Amino acid sequence: MKIGVIYPQTEYGTHSAAVREFAQLAESLGYSHILAYDHVLGADPSVHKLTGPYTHEHNFHEPFVLLSYLAAATTTIGLTTGVIILPQRQAVLVAKQAASLDVLAEGRLRLGVGLGWNQVEYQALGMDMKTRGKRMDEQIALMRRLWTEPLMSFAGEFHGFDKAGLLPLPIQRPIPIWFGGHTEPMLKRAARIGDGWLPFARTPEEGRPFVESMLRHLEDAGRSRDSFGIDPRLNYEDGEPAALAKRCADWQQLGATGASLSTMGFGLKGDKAHLDAITRAAKALGLKPR
Repeated sequence: MKIGVIYPQTEYGTHSAAVREFAQLAESLGYSHILAYDHVLGADPSVHKLTGPYTHEHNFHEPFVLLSYLAAATTTIGLTTGVIILPQRQAVLVAKQAASLDVLAEGRLRLGVGLGWNQVEYQALGMDMKTRGKRMDEQIALMRRLWTEPLMSFAGEFHGFDKAGLLPLPIQRPIPIWFGGHTEPMLKRAARIGDGWLPFARTPEEGRPFVESMLRHLEDAGRSRDSFGIDPRLNYEDGEPAALAKRCADWQQLGATGASLSTMGFGLKGDKAHLDAITRAAKALGLKPR
């Protein structure tokens, strides 16, 4: 079971040295990947009705920029977006950014995508939130073709062009696409066209019904669970080694193929506290230092 770590950017320093230190320590401790969240804009909750936890007061590095920096600061650790809010972004540009990052990272990128919940971001980026599901389906098909065909034409509901292509093409052709979310349409979409799934459940107990639903959808889609990854969030909580190891084992028993350790939201204060936490967790989870 591969164990990665979530970059704790809402609670961690924003300067380059701190970012580099976190990534290099995670790599040396034996974590398999670093996962970064995506929000372009934060909104004022006193003005807007928000259904998610983040506001204008939360830090978010742009994931492609952040992971490009981390690609240069590391050599082996995987790089995961978890998740890029795909329908509020221009698909051809995302395909180009992802391809370039995959080349510079020597094939270490995993592209996690989701639908998002922040209507303010959609409006500011000029995208229609009401059509985001249909738009995402078309984006996935378009990007996979752009990553594998040197020259192509495309005619869809939202995108269209004639005889064009990306260079450089990515090392992974295509780049693996994982889906985040828990709604039934998203679970069905992931089972139908995804390479894997990033559950957002806080605990294995909370995640169990969603995992069971995903496994049913995979069966309905005629896909083997062996070819589909499940990488949930592994909450650090109080860092007690036995409890952390048990949460990891419980996720694995449910069918998880990996997990991403989250140290955010558990009262850790300052960069050093997060660095100490991922060090303690690596030991508790039996990771092999590099």
